[in-house]
Amino acid sequence: MRRVIVLGSTGSIGTQALEVIRANPRRFDVVGLAAGSDRAAMEAQAEAFGVEHTALGAIEAEQLVRDVEADVVLNGITGSVGLGPTLAALEMGRTLALANKESLIVGGELVTAIAAPGQIVPVDSEHSAIAQALRSGTHAEIRRLVLTASGGPFRGRTRAELDGVTPAEALAHPTWDMGRVVTTNSATLVNKGLEVIEAHLLFRVDYDDIDVVVHPQSIVHSMVEFIDGSTIAQASPPDMRLPISLGLDWPERIGGVGRPLDWTTATAWTFEPLDEAAFPAVRLAKRVGRAGGTYPAVFNAANEQAVDAFHEGRLTFPGIVELVERVVELHDPASPLTRESLAAAEAWARRAADLAIAAA
Repeated sequence: MRRVIVLGSTGSIGTQALEVIRANPRRFDVVGLAAGSDRAAMEAQAEAFGVEHTALGAIEAEQLVRDVEADVVLNGITGSVGLGPTLAALEMGRTLALANKESLIVGGELVTAIAAPGQIVPVDSEHSAIAQALRSGTHAEIRRLVLTASGGPFRGRTRAELDGVTPAEALAHPTWDMGRVVTTNSATLVNKGLEVIEAHLLFRVDYDDIDVVVHPQSIVHSMVEFIDGSTIAQASPPDMRLPISLGLDWPERIGGVGRPLDWTTATAWTFEPLDEAAFPAVRLAKRVGRAGGTYPAVFNAANEQAVDAFHEGRLTFPGIVELVERVVELHDPASPLTRESLAAAEAWARRAADLAIAAA
C-alpha cells in the first residue's frame, strides 16, 4: 500500500486524486493533505479519509512533506509557490507525482539536479502520454516529441480577430474544466509553451526536437516519434483521473479509472499546424527555455500578472503575450540560480508587468 500526501487537495487535481484513492482503498492510504486556503473543505476531506496531518498554504505544505512519512507526494498546487514542496519531496526521497508544472519550469536545474532517475512522474496529460509512449523505446531512439494542443476556444482565429476577445469567451474551453489562470493560459497557448519547457526538463530532449500540433478532439494526448519512423501515441477520452492514477502508482495501471474509447462509433481525429502568428506563446516559451536561469520564472510571473489584468479589463487578450515578451526582454538574469534569486526575479517581473500594464 502506498502512503500518499495530496497537496492542493481541494483543487481540481486534488479532488480527482482523492476520488481515485477512495475507489482503491487497498492500494493507497492518504497520510497528509494540504490546501491553498479552503480550510473547511480540507478538514472535511481529512475527516472522510481519516487524515491526521494537514497544512494550509505552500509554506506549511513544504513542512508537511518533510515531516510526514510518505511514498508519493502529489503536488497539485497552482503556481510557482509549489516549488518549495516539490524540492522537499525530492530531497526526502519521495516519488513526486507532479501536476504543478510551474515548480519544475521555474525551478529548472534546481529541481532536476536533485531528482533521481524516475523520481518525478508527470501528471499533466501530455507528459503522462509521453512517459507512457517512451516505454516503447530508449532515449537514444527518440527523434522528436509531439505535444498536442486543443487549440482552445479561439482556434482558427487570426491575430486581428483576437483583439475583442472577452474574459468570458477565454474561459469557455471546449474540452477541459480548469481554473481561471490555466484556462486562460490554454486560450493564449501560454500553457502549451510552459508544457514545452516541462517536456524538455522531464525528458532531456532538445527544444528543436519538441513540436506542438493542434488536435481539437483532445483524444491523442501526445506522441513520441522514433528514429525508425514509428510514432507512438497515447489516446483516451479526456479525463485527468487516468494520468493522476499513473502518477500515484507508476508504472502500474489501475483498472476502471477511466472509460475507454468507443471503437464502434464512427469518429474522426484531426491534426493542424500551430498558427504562431496568432498564438506566439510557444515560440516565446522556447526562447525562454533555451535562455534558462531565471528567465522561465520571469515568463511565468509576468504572465500571471497579465492574466489578472486581462480579466480586470486592463489588457486585451493579445496583450497578454505581448506584455510577457516585453518583460522577458527587459530581464537582467541573476546568477547563480537559487531559491532567493528566483524569488527576486519573480518579484521584479511582477513589478515590471504591473508598470507596463499601468502605462498601456
